[in-house]
Amino acid sequence: MINVLIVDNHDIIREGLKKILSNESDIKVIGEARNWSEMLQKISFCDIVLMDMDLPNKKSIEIINDLKKAAPKVRILALSIYPEDKLALRILKAGASGYLCKDTALEELVDAIRRINTRGRYLSIALAEQLALDIMPQRETLPHDQLSNRELETMFMLASGKKVKDIASELTLSVSTVFTYRFRIFEKLNINNNVELTHYAIVNDLIDLKKN
Repeated sequence: MINVLIVDNHDIIREGLKKILSNESDIKVIGEARNWSEMLQKISFCDIVLMDMDLPNKKSIEIINDLKKAAPKVRILALSIYPEDKLALRILKAGASGYLCKDTALEELVDAIRRINTRGRYLSIALAEQLALDIMPQRETLPHDQLSNRELETMFMLASGKKVKDIASELTLSVSTVFTYRFRIFEKLNINNNVELTHYAIVNDLIDLKKN
């Protein structure tokens, strides 16, 4: 039996995931959590944690780093609103065993859990192709490839129209720190303002404004 813990701060998402897994005889949802502290109380009882990468007060790479320290043997299947080619490689390099975009999670979820349990890793076709492109020496390096993980998260939020003070609150950072990230992002992308940043993100297919 594969014991799964579902971690997402949205009730409707957790219920939907539980419903999908309830029909599988070899998978058991042993609990659910809305945030980091609730997850830590239940993590020792699961084999795989099915986890949203946008938990309150914790973001993507930070979540994985802290979870690997707290429960090294637990495997992580990351869920995110961002497609595989936007964030997945960084998530996997941080220590996750698999990555699913929420848009495709319904079709791939059960297979991903089983593969992680037996093989230790799950790569979707889209992610495998992206991984192949990432390691090819002729791959063109884009300006946003220079961004750190936190700068990339900040870029997504700025390009989506979020204000600096709201970003600081979500990432539990000071406003001055977010302004510093903003300055570095503008410098590395060779842009001057948020309008140009949003344009860059759209042109490079980094965000979908219809979802924001």
